[in-house]
Amino acid sequence: ADPVSLPRLGPGSMGGMLALPQGKGPHHVGCTDVMVGHTRQGLFLHLFYPCLLRAGASEPLWIPRSEYCAGLADFALRRRWCSALLSITIGSCRVPVSWNGPFKPHSGGYPLIIFSHGLGAFRTLYSSVCTELASWGFVVAALEHRDHSAATTYFCTAEAGREEWIPFQRVPQGQKEFYFRNKQVHQRAEECVRALRLFRDIASGRSVLNILHQDWDLSVLKDNIDLAKAAVMGHSFGGVTAVLALVKEPSFRCAVALDAWMFPLENLLYPEVPKPVLFVNTERFQTPESVAKMKRLSSRNSRTKIITVLGTVHESQTDFAFLPGKLIGRIFGARGTLDPNEGLAITSRAALAFLQRHLDLEEEFDQWDDLLEGVGDSVVPEAPFCRSNL
Repeated sequence: ADPVSLPRLGPGSMGGMLALPQGKGPHHVGCTDVMVGHTRQGLFLHLFYPCLLRAGASEPLWIPRSEYCAGLADFALRRRWCSALLSITIGSCRVPVSWNGPFKPHSGGYPLIIFSHGLGAFRTLYSSVCTELASWGFVVAALEHRDHSAATTYFCTAEAGREEWIPFQRVPQGQKEFYFRNKQVHQRAEECVRALRLFRDIASGRSVLNILHQDWDLSVLKDNIDLAKAAVMGHSFGGVTAVLALVKEPSFRCAVALDAWMFPLENLLYPEVPKPVLFVNTERFQTPESVAKMKRLSSRNSRTKIITVLGTVHESQTDFAFLPGKLIGRIFGARGTLDPNEGLAITSRAALAFLQRHLDLEEEFDQWDDLLEGVGDSVVPEAPFCRSNL
């Protein structure tokens, strides 16, 4: 349903091989990890934000710890022993942002995006799109879900130094996939809602302890986020999570769903989606059933848009698109034919135009409004099943 692709381990591919682009917007981007609470009911997220330039700032690792390589190997290859190879190959890749960089204040407050990852992914695997959005003046909170859909994740218990890991879980034998995934999508959407509430607490001046980095003080966000301008976004399983979050939380004003995997959402809920959604699909992933569900939403809400980026596959909307080389053993199917930088530009510009429109932003993102109608190079309206030329 939702594979994640991994690189072929070729000679000369050690370290530094991931070429994630820097944000194209006017702001430098910083990031930090935020974990609140000592139980599963807390939250874990990677925060991207406009930051001030600081000499000697370090860049964070793309794969934050070796446990995530093990989780990826187990999820994508069903071979945990590959994790050492993955560690060697991608373990030293870095993201071109300032780790714990000083937050850049903004008197009007930045709009907020809560981002939800796909199945078998985790909080850092969408750094390219999150960095791009932050560079245009958004605070982006990329969640790491605790519903057993992440490749792996953890929380820190109240006992000093003790971590509890939450592994990826496949659909149990004998259980219908829909019921298993439906329960997960509800938990994921609730985590998105809790994340929004977390920022509400910070904005109201409540003291919120980040148990990972006491040196990066969450209170700097207090007067710098505009909670009247909050959106929810995600890829694949995260795309449908974003749609459901609109139902659960009226404060989210719109959703951007990248190649949404619509399967886990019960039909009963489609009439309940009150706000506009931008569906940005890739050329190869969607099924007629999934697109029919998107069209149910667009037929009820003229502000909901569906576009398809030609020359792209499901992984084109993740950071994996920026890994060079062939995919391991070609297990994961075709690579997109569209240059990943081009794909990222189309996806992020369409998102920015949509967010300007529905968050009432006073920016110049409307210069990309044509993309919302599927007008432009490598983009078409709706979902053209007959056109695939990959």
